This record gives sequence, C-alpha cells and structure tokens, in this order.
Amino acid sequence: MKQRILRIFAEFKQRYGVMKIHHELNLELQPLQLRCSPRRISRLMKELDIHSVTVNKWKAASASKTKVEQRPNLLKQDFSTTGLNQKWTADMTYIQTKRNGWCYLSTIMDLHSRRIIGYSFSKKMATDLV
Repeated sequence: MKQRILRIFAEFKQRYGVMKIHHELNLELQPLQLRCSPRRISRLMKELDIHSVTVNKWKAASASKTKVEQRPNLLKQDFSTTGLNQKWTADMTYIQTKRNGWCYLSTIMDLHSRRIIGYSFSKKMATDLV
C-alpha cells in the first residue's frame, strides 16, 4: 500500500494530498474489489513523512504610500487607426522565474501594425521601466 501511495504521490509531482491520493488509489483498487479510507492514507503518509506541496496564491502588493497621478483615458476604447504611430498601447507582464523570483516585462505596441515597438525587462518594478 505504501508503494502505491508513493508512486501516486510522485506521479502527480508531490501536489496530491490525502483526498486526491484516496481517489486515485481507490480507482486502482476498484478492479480488485478493495477500498482504502482517507484516514488510513493519512496515517501511511505520516509514516512515510510525505505531505503535499502547496503554493500560496499571489497577492497584489499593498497600496503605495506615494500617490500616483491618475492619467486620462485618451483612447476611450477606440482602437481604430488609419496609419502608423497614431496610437500606442503599453502593457506590464509579471514573469515568475526560479532563479530571480519575479521579473517584469513592459511592452509598447503600435495599434495599427500590431507590432511591438519597444520593450523593457527588469528584475525590479519601477516607473522608469515603462
């Protein structure tokens, strides 16, 4: 039983806890007309010293202490253009990396050609990134 629990645990990259392992294990044991309770799986997982890896949801940082000036909405949802360089848009993308943690990519796109005009990449979020 312990070997099956370890195999399921490894197969799902150490993300499955007691209830999901219980479900998978009972699917395996069903043709053999056997069952296993979540309590037993919990006890066996404690004996094996394994527990699921949980990742906390990302939360936005608290409000800045310095006031940011509100910018007027110049486009007002009108994205149509007749030529190049009439309307540009900017976007910030958060990229999580294993080595550097969070990195930030700022891009500027021309709405007529839909091409990226420029971009900036940084390990720190700052106003000069845009």
